[in-house]
Amino acid sequence: MTVVQFLVLLLVAAICGAIGQALAGYSLGGCLVSAVVGFLGAFIGLWLARELKLPEVFSVQIGGEAFPIVWSIVGSFLFALIVGLLSRRRR
Repeated sequence: MTVVQFLVLLLVAAICGAIGQALAGYSLGGCLVSAVVGFLGAFIGLWLARELKLPEVFSVQIGGEAFPIVWSIVGSFLFALIVGLLSRRRR
C-alpha cells in the first residue's frame, strides 16, 4: 500500500467515523479521532455482520483491500453511542 492509498483510506475512515458519530449524537473529538473511530467502527461492524451472517453491503477497494463503508458507519455509530452513554455525567 502506497502513502497516497493510505491517506485515501484514512480520509474514508474519517468520513465514516464522522457520520457514525453524528448519527449517535456524540462527538469524541476531531478529524484524527474520527479516523480512529472509523477504523474501530469497521472492525466492530464487520464482526457484527459476520456474527449475524449479513452480507457486505457497500465497500470500496483501496490499495487492493476492501473497506466496508456501511459496516464502518454502523460500527462507528455503536462505538460512539456506547462511549457517549458511559461518559455522560450521572445526576
